[in-house]
Amino acid sequence: MEAKPKDFDLQTIIGCGCDNCATVSLAWHRPSEQYVAVKRINLEQCEMGFHKIQHEVYQHRLLKHPNILPSHCSFIYNNELWIVMPMMGFGSCRDLLHAHFTEGLPEPAIAYILRDVLNALSYVHNRGIIHRSVKASHILISSFGDVMLSGLRHSHSMMETGRRARAIYDFPGHYINSLFWASPELLEQNLAGYDTKSDIYSLGITACELANGIVPFSDMKATQMLLQKVQGVTPKLLDVSTVGDPGEVPVDAAAFHRSFSTHFHNFVELCLQSDPSIRPSASSLLQHPFLKQIKRKSQTDSLPELLRPVQPLTEVQLPKDDSAIDDLSQSLEATAMDDDCWDF
Repeated sequence: MEAKPKDFDLQTIIGCGCDNCATVSLAWHRPSEQYVAVKRINLEQCEMGFHKIQHEVYQHRLLKHPNILPSHCSFIYNNELWIVMPMMGFGSCRDLLHAHFTEGLPEPAIAYILRDVLNALSYVHNRGIIHRSVKASHILISSFGDVMLSGLRHSHSMMETGRRARAIYDFPGHYINSLFWASPELLEQNLAGYDTKSDIYSLGITACELANGIVPFSDMKATQMLLQKVQGVTPKLLDVSTVGDPGEVPVDAAAFHRSFSTHFHNFVELCLQSDPSIRPSASSLLQHPFLKQIKRKSQTDSLPELLRPVQPLTEVQLPKDDSAIDDLSQSLEATAMDDDCWDF
């Protein structure tokens, strides 16, 4: 895809990111006659530093995997950096939770999503990269059910002078929006440091987010959340088997009629082990019984089918007329968007 601003017909804003200095717009790419997503970063207002933006663009170009959001192209136009990426019809998992699945996604859908996220994590971990920002807003789903991981601006390489370090000690800048998902060892900033197992903890928090409809610890102040994590308090899936546990926060009555599988509970428990050495790797988690249910499903149980009645925001090569755009705009306005929706 060529980098020509005049080839992109910007339609409507579908999200924002980078601490509100960036907007994500639905755009019609005239030469290919396809909808794409265009992230426009105002370089004069962005406080995170141009090196951070460069890092994100570089990672999207460097990492090639079916479950990592690719970048078609990027270029400077006026005072903005434009990053052109595929249009993900279902938006982010956070979009789905806010607008459609306020009580949490169905377990089979979560299994599909977490399997593909694990495939992406296994890929980056094998290359010595820690993602450091695994969460629902960084998991995007295409109209065809393809799951892709984004949010690479916080990623960090463990490779130093040609060798892989045992641990790293860097604390990400501009990280306040990801604190609830961060592992205890990353937050502690002690001499032990942290490694790729930190992402596994974040995956466990994300699993609870997808299942419960809320982010664990989100009702606490940052200092209280840190204390809870350091003390080994671990979140749980909220259903009929756990909602009455001592110490559990009050939840919506919906939790009283949900029931997650034993395998799902075990999957989350493994991810949220306080000791990172006990947590399994991404590749080993791909063999967990919780994910085996996917192989037994038929085509009618594909991810788009499991997300019904939700329809993708747009289809590839939609009719290019005013009525189609009007309908799409109304759908987008109905989505409860905030700073983290479509935040890639």
